[in-house]
Amino acid sequence: MSTAQPARTGIDGHLERIRAGYERIGAREAYAAVEAGEALLVDTRYQALRERDGLIPGALLVERNELEWRLDPSGSHRAPAATRHDLRWIVVCNEGYASSLAVDSLHRLGLYRATDLVGGFQAWKAAGLPVTAVGARG
Repeated sequence: MSTAQPARTGIDGHLERIRAGYERIGAREAYAAVEAGEALLVDTRYQALRERDGLIPGALLVERNELEWRLDPSGSHRAPAATRHDLRWIVVCNEGYASSLAVDSLHRLGLYRATDLVGGFQAWKAAGLPVTAVGARG
């Protein structure tokens, strides 16, 4: 009799399989990597969440439906920061689920160092890391 567990199905199983292919990053580690110039943050939350909860200073704001076009360094709609395929992008969504799906897509484009923030923006904020209100002047 086999004791092997069947593969999980549905979105939870899909996330497990995706996340098994790369190392995710925690909020404090992400902050340190960005501060050291080793990574770039990209915030994929939609406008209403950014207005409600605030912004991570210095993060590139790209809504999820534009992400691949903005981060592909060979694309005609790339963001100015998207200069190479080997950049370390840290994708941030609200709670760390949609960002994993986005990382899978970025890996398929050749952005093999892309990762995502465990717990998303909410984990960043809970860790007491810098957040500014939308429209705040600094």
